[in-house]
Amino acid sequence: MLFLVVLCVCGLLMQGEAQDRAAMWRNNDRSGRCQYTFTVPSPSETTCPQNAGPEVEGLKARLSLLEVLVARLSGGETGTPQVSPSKTQNDLQDSLNRAMGERTLLRAEKERLERELEGLQRRVEEMRRETERLRNKPCPAQTPAVPPSPPLQDSSLRRPAGDSAWQYGASDFQEVKAEVTEVPAPDGTEDGTGCGDLVSVADPVTHRKADNIAGKYGVWMQDPEAVSPYGPNMVWRIDTVGSEVRQLFGYDDMEQLSRGFPSKVLLLPDSVEGTGATMFRGSLYYQRRRSRTLIRYDLSSESIAARRELPHAGYHGQFPYSWGGYTDIDLAVDESGLWAIYSTSKARGAIVIAQLDPHNLEVRKTWETNIRKNSVANAFIICGKLYTVASYTSPDTTVNHMYDTATSQGRAVAIPFKNKYRYNSMIDYNPVQKKLMAWDNFHIVSYNVRLGRTQAK
Repeated sequence: MLFLVVLCVCGLLMQGEAQDRAAMWRNNDRSGRCQYTFTVPSPSETTCPQNAGPEVEGLKARLSLLEVLVARLSGGETGTPQVSPSKTQNDLQDSLNRAMGERTLLRAEKERLERELEGLQRRVEEMRRETERLRNKPCPAQTPAVPPSPPLQDSSLRRPAGDSAWQYGASDFQEVKAEVTEVPAPDGTEDGTGCGDLVSVADPVTHRKADNIAGKYGVWMQDPEAVSPYGPNMVWRIDTVGSEVRQLFGYDDMEQLSRGFPSKVLLLPDSVEGTGATMFRGSLYYQRRRSRTLIRYDLSSESIAARRELPHAGYHGQFPYSWGGYTDIDLAVDESGLWAIYSTSKARGAIVIAQLDPHNLEVRKTWETNIRKNSVANAFIICGKLYTVASYTSPDTTVNHMYDTATSQGRAVAIPFKNKYRYNSMIDYNPVQKKLMAWDNFHIVSYNVRLGRTQAK
């Protein structure tokens, strides 16, 4: 009722034309309630003034602020460099690509480490089982002493006391050994130093096959005069296939070698060339890759103790053995010390023998033979005498030449020699064990040898 009274009063106060232009609207507000709006034109003002009041000024200030913010975001602010959207997108894509690449590399490295961990865990488990087996194995009963057997005619059956294959056999195997081991009385076939001419080479005994292609060629050895911290049973091995041959594997004994469990792995400071390395008095002697430099690597300090060039020696394929393999310089050890077997341009490819000082690698004396180095498969030295093998692939070949440094004379021989696996790339002599060590087409093998009376010259 009050609302109607107000409307009536307002109508009386307004002019007639104002009554014609009054209007009222009805709409729902935001909350959904009905709202009435009543408007009346101003009787004194035809238009609103330009200054619209504080509300319009506030709206203008807000619009200006929004314009500044938009300008900053789009790079339009004064002093800010213009960056095109395409360039920003390319930079983001490059960063994403780098991140994806790094993630791929990290995943590959993680997988490699996981594979290595699995391999190590398998080996640890194998060693644990082997230890458990040995603990549960009953000790062999003590057997009475076996009377000495009569001397055998074939002394190639003899094995040295240091051969681990005899030391770690089963109890019945040890008993058989006691029955066949011969301790011969002096019969004049050898001199007092245990030296003599090579009479025979027994069939090869296989100790291990290499695991991968890096072991197709290689060299393995035992130190005939081992010094601390490594004993005489320690076995050393180098796989020589590859452009950077630097790993030296050490095994506690022959059994560990056959099982493939190295106890020591050394990284040599210089790469090895060929299969001519040897071990003597606690040092590894080898030829540095692509050079005629000889290196003496001390095992106790794990450092180079001496290095020296072998004068005029051919290297890296100039004067190899017939099978190749950059076997230009072949180092050897016998009862009298350290030797080098090589050739020079002056010798025109004939084998030259040099006796070396094992401490500083100086050449003490040289001998030039008439044996063409590339016409023989390999060579070794026993008691100061050079012996050569005719073929590296023939299963039944011969030791075909002998050269005696004591007399500077050589002669042809014909001692049977077997290449069981038909690719023999290394042959060395161990003067303590009286056997040849060889690497035959992935296989680590050894040969017992028999020496006889030195023939009169």
